[in-house]
Amino acid sequence: MFSKVLVANRGEIALRVIRACRELNIETVAVYSEADVDSMHVQLADEAVCIGPGPSNQSYLKSDRIIAAAEITGADAIHPGYGFLSENARFAEICESCNIKFIGPSAEVIRMMGDKNTARATAVANGVPVTPGTDGCVADAAEGLKLAKGIGFPVMIKATAGGGGRGMRPVMKESEFKSMYEAASSEALAAFGNGDCYLEKLVINPHHIEFQILGDSHGGAVHLGERDCSMQRRNQKIIEEAPSPILSPEQRARMGEASVNLVKAIGYENAGTIEYLVDDEGNFYFMEMNTRIQVEHPITEEVYGADLIKEQIQIAAGCPISDHLRGCTPRGHSIECRINAEDAYTNFTPSPGQIDLWYAPGGRGVRVDTHVYSGYSVPPYYDSMIAKLIVHGATRQSAIARMRRALKEFMIHGIKTTIPFQISIIEHEDFKNGKYNIGWVSEFIERGEHLKAKEDHEVS
Repeated sequence: MFSKVLVANRGEIALRVIRACRELNIETVAVYSEADVDSMHVQLADEAVCIGPGPSNQSYLKSDRIIAAAEITGADAIHPGYGFLSENARFAEICESCNIKFIGPSAEVIRMMGDKNTARATAVANGVPVTPGTDGCVADAAEGLKLAKGIGFPVMIKATAGGGGRGMRPVMKESEFKSMYEAASSEALAAFGNGDCYLEKLVINPHHIEFQILGDSHGGAVHLGERDCSMQRRNQKIIEEAPSPILSPEQRARMGEASVNLVKAIGYENAGTIEYLVDDEGNFYFMEMNTRIQVEHPITEEVYGADLIKEQIQIAAGCPISDHLRGCTPRGHSIECRINAEDAYTNFTPSPGQIDLWYAPGGRGVRVDTHVYSGYSVPPYYDSMIAKLIVHGATRQSAIARMRRALKEFMIHGIKTTIPFQISIIEHEDFKNGKYNIGWVSEFIERGEHLKAKEDHEVS
């Protein structure tokens, strides 16, 4: 087992890793920007090293500073969390060259599955269903338009190096194609340094289902069921739940088997997710693979009795997947709400600033993963998520009731948050009945229902 792990991240995920390391009796090193000096992960780590100014491109994305911090403190492993350098194949290679274990898959696998076009081809080669689309990247907008006509509109333009919704554009008709292609390519080039794009048939308003997988260095591979991540706005998830309300046991078995087969075929080690789109007829299509831990991993932990961060660390140290996770079955239902420092009623404007009062909900089946506290100042440089509220119940109905109660118990003063917006979703009959898809939130906002819900809550 490792003696000291450096956490190359910030916020709640950094704190999450530190806690897992403590339970494994591993010392920890936090890295932090000048803006994060008062963050809880800095306070709770055994050692902390400042790696630069607030902006992430001057701190958390500086691989040389992170490696230097690891070498100075004697860390023998690095956990990248999610975001930042977690899916950066070059960073994984640098770690290996410095004899520091990267807690994640190999650089080769990150590179293969991080390129969405290659990942798609890998899925096809291993019998995983994919949506109709191009065999590879298209040369330019003109060639893309010709191929799109053959596929049939609507189509989705996808940047091969894209992520987080960037480099993706749905195209409903031929006249929109050129401008949408150029926008997707330019966005991906600016964000990822690669503007290459490919095309897929657009599945209208599907469910977004992801399967949690684990692979070890002994040839072992398992899946821990699915998460439904369809409650999203502009490709950013808002609420997730496990298991999905739309999958039958037969669908779950087929998708799980396909996921495990793919993991074994590519020799995947550590935690990851296989992402699918599921249409109204129950057909599922491979979308992409995330070669890291996901923000929403706690709901899988609650349903399967797992500690996925510990599993990551143990697998990276050469241990096999824990026995209790082999062949285990889900228990109950779990829901996660991402609490963001945003004003949902002014187009989700970020709301950084000082938190004057922080009171988190509690009680049976309630978990809050966060790095903030009363008096903490939310910096303006990073993703706006400040907490994850996770509940678990014996049934989906009990989990929904518990989430509603917990959201209303949460008190955050000094900044705006998405809590009122999430309450309006949790209380909606469509959510209660599992009748939603990836287009539901946008339609909910377009109808102005979130504004009515805000007025109702203010009155009450």
